[in-house]
Order: sequence, then C-alpha cells, then structure tokens
Amino acid sequence: MVCCNPVDGSDRLGTIGLPIPSTEIKLMGEDGAEAPQGQPGELCARGPQVMQGYWNRPEETARVLRDGWLWTGDVAVIEPDGFMRIVDRRKDMVLVSGFNVYPSEVEEVVAQHPKVADVGAVGVPDEKSGEAVKVVVVKKVADLTAEELIQFCRAHLASYKVPRHVEFRTELPKTNVGKVSRRALK
Repeated sequence: MVCCNPVDGSDRLGTIGLPIPSTEIKLMGEDGAEAPQGQPGELCARGPQVMQGYWNRPEETARVLRDGWLWTGDVAVIEPDGFMRIVDRRKDMVLVSGFNVYPSEVEEVVAQHPKVADVGAVGVPDEKSGEAVKVVVVKKVADLTAEELIQFCRAHLASYKVPRHVEFRTELPKTNVGKVSRRALK
C-alpha cells in the first residue's frame, strides 16, 4: 500500500487517497522527467513497505525498481490538494502518432452514449499512425451504428483519441473482478 483515503470523512470519491506516512510518491513522464502538477505520469513510490525485488528475477527487479523507487505501471494524476487518481495502466496506453491515449478516457466517453451498454478500448496496429484506437461495444439499443458512435466521440474527444475501429459484440470478456479484459480484447 502506498496511498490511502483518510478515515476522518475527508476522503475523495474516485481517488486512491494520499500517500501513507513514510512514503514518497512521484509521477514520471514518458520523457523520464517528473510529470508537471495535474499531468498524468507513471506512479512511483518508495518507502519502508516497498519490496526489495523479485525472488531470483534480477531482470524483472531492474525493470520495476530504479534508484529505490518502485515503478508501479499505474498512470496517475495528483490533484491540487494532493489526492491521487489512477488514470490507467501504462501497458494499456495507446500511442497514436506520438500522442498518448488512455483507453479508460475513451471508454468513459463511449459509455456516456445512451445506446451503449458496455465498452472496452484497445490499441490496434495502424500503418499511418503506428496505433489506432479500437472500441468493442455491447449495444443497449440495437440500432446503434459505428458512424453514430464515432460522431459522438468526435464531439467529446480530441481527434487523435477518436476510435478508428468499432466492433459490436453481445458481451465483453471480463476479469475475475468484473472489469473488461483488455488483454482478451486485443
């Protein structure tokens, strides 16, 4: 554990709380520099509870532990009051023409469409941009079309975040905790 919401009633819904005592937190950007306040970055932590490494796995240890900091793989944002919010997993990020697209952001927008019951977003190879966003959707209303969904996204997302591919299914693969399995969607 590196963060926790206060138990005094000052917790913030949608956050993972504040760093616990004796724990340092920083967010690191793709460029290797600390992410500016309010910008997403990979959550890194150090403190007495952070592991010393993986048993008999020095390569994996070197990948996640750097200068005493645990690189968690979670992409987070630190709010102005210090509360932290997880944005996505770094390995799920889609790189579209050099721009980072977080699948959870695309999923949140698509899920707001009244004809959508469920959605998962993933990156797929694209000759022009390296990767493109693909959404896999379960319809709530049968007459939902891919074009209608793309137009909806254009009104709510930057152009490079708009899905280029839409696939409809009757159900989405889920993890054992009920989240859409992006690994299975890929």
